Amino acid sequence: MKTMYRNAAAAALAGALVWGMAACSAQTESGKPAADGKATTKSVEMSPVAAVQKAADNNEKITSLSYTMKGSVPGEGSISGEAAMSIKPLAVQMKMRGEVDGKQQEFEIRLTSDAMYMNGGKEAAAEMDGKSWIKFPMAALAKSGESPLGGLSSQVDKNPAAESGALTAAKDLKKVGEETVDGVATTRYTGTLTLEQMAAALGDDPKAREKREKTLKAYKDMGVDRLTMDMWIDGEDHTKQFRTRGESKKGPLDLTITFEDFNKPVGIKAPPASETVDLAEMMKGVQPAA
Repeated sequence: MKTMYRNAAAAALAGALVWGMAACSAQTESGKPAADGKATTKSVEMSPVAAVQKAADNNEKITSLSYTMKGSVPGEGSISGEAAMSIKPLAVQMKMRGEVDGKQQEFEIRLTSDAMYMNGGKEAAAEMDGKSWIKFPMAALAKSGESPLGGLSSQVDKNPAAESGALTAAKDLKKVGEETVDGVATTRYTGTLTLEQMAAALGDDPKAREKREKTLKAYKDMGVDRLTMDMWIDGEDHTKQFRTRGESKKGPLDLTITFEDFNKPVGIKAPPASETVDLAEMMKGVQPAA
């Protein structure tokens, strides 16, 4: 069962993983966002680097968001789904569909202040007396140093919109043109980046650098060494959509995240106790293997 959850989580969090690297190269190359946050003629006249940076700066101020995700991940296959996230207090809910052991499955992840919950659907319920949710208390995870999400555990609480500055490091960054995304008028920008370029722009802040290095390693583990990024920016200088593509021996990386709402109330609650198995309780009395 642990393998099932780990694989499911890997697929579900792949989108957040891609965005986790994006802050690596955010440089202050443009001025401060307009005080009222409204689109201006000046926004249209910005250089590609300034426009992308301004959107990244605005995204840093987001308090909550919701988005959809679709695409493919090396070694995991296709995924799709939707997510909602509150930045403060931190809470995340992801409902995903993807491949687990070669089979299409649906699953859900919830993160609250005191625990992480994973829903394995009917397969999990069959193994846990009809209960489909498993609870991983934060205190227990911190004590053990392990996570059901493996190397992606540090990515679940990422704000994908706030991590969109990587594109500023692309030497070939350019404006593609005006496009409509979900009925919203946007300007599309595109560029390519190598992991070497990202590594060169990690920054000096120790804590931020440590997190970014972990995400950079995740790209390397995927076998991806070059990324093509497309960013769609709306009239209020927010990221409306972001697409990341790359190639590896494990398969293609091609993920698109489309943002639905910003700064609207997000209600995320723990699953009903009657449908949940507490990992800490389940492990009580279990003797370690000889």
